[in-house]
Amino acid sequence: MVDEVLKQLSRRFAGMYAKVGRPSIPPEQLLRALLLQMLYSIRSERLLMEEIDYSILFRWFVGLNLDDKLWDATVFTKNRDRLLEAEVAKEFLAQVVEQARGKGLISDEHFTIDGTLLEAWAGAKSFQAKDKPQPPADDPGNPTVNFHGERRSNETHASTTDPEALMAKKGEGKESKLSYTGNLLVENRNGLIVDVEVFQAKGTAERDAALIMLQRLTGTEPVTVGGDKGFDTRDFVKECRNLRVTPHVAQNHARPGGSAIDGRTTRHAGYAVSQRKRKRIEECFGWLKTIALMRKLRHRGVCKVDWIFTFACAAYNLVRMRNLAAAAPAV
Repeated sequence: MVDEVLKQLSRRFAGMYAKVGRPSIPPEQLLRALLLQMLYSIRSERLLMEEIDYSILFRWFVGLNLDDKLWDATVFTKNRDRLLEAEVAKEFLAQVVEQARGKGLISDEHFTIDGTLLEAWAGAKSFQAKDKPQPPADDPGNPTVNFHGERRSNETHASTTDPEALMAKKGEGKESKLSYTGNLLVENRNGLIVDVEVFQAKGTAERDAALIMLQRLTGTEPVTVGGDKGFDTRDFVKECRNLRVTPHVAQNHARPGGSAIDGRTTRHAGYAVSQRKRKRIEECFGWLKTIALMRKLRHRGVCKVDWIFTFACAAYNLVRMRNLAAAAPAV
């Protein structure tokens, strides 16, 4: 599966590299190494280089001979940053999705949307007032910071480590952390990820990302989309219907004015199916955070986080497709 995807992207890779100068790490080998890092939960690039160095299986998958010299971790990260600046991850995911569609594994009519918080690579001490000069630190490496009793918000404060990360919390009573919002569009047939968006962690980020992903859906047939109570707003439901998307979102009767959908939607059997199937998206988030190590990000900035999160989603699809192929009865 990976060979076919890289073959489709070979022309894209050719345009990224000059024909003169020092030879760099082939992008195919870079992506294969990054896939290994996702699939085997390797927490750093330096450890990844060590694993590839002594593992015959890893060398075979990446495309290195036993006597080939391995790259230095710094050289690997510098070459990886070149891929981060391009839309390679989006194209890689698109090719994986097309491969799954060709095998009949993807539904083009029924989807689920949801988002999750991704903890940023920045600590609470870096969240400082924007227009207030900070006193000299007593310890530059780990300064003492006392923000007890201080009102801090995203309007008045920002992280000096990752300015694009915002303070957010999962719910009432939970602690706030510097985070991004990772959003998925998943099809309901086999739970494969179709589209991805990473936004700053704002109140409407999930709904905004959902509408962007729904707009990118191809085809002329009406589709349905399932979601939790957070999507049960009149604006979101209205925009979905303008896109010829039937919103099968969970009803939130506690919201002022009541639910935005009524019996005209909930009376159909398909609504109950969508509500049952939408729980599959949590399996995607669980794999991404536990196996692909997306619970605590190692990149800073929306663009880089979006790249690495998208690539992790492509890795999840590859694992899911392999499992589906293994479970299919032999003909």
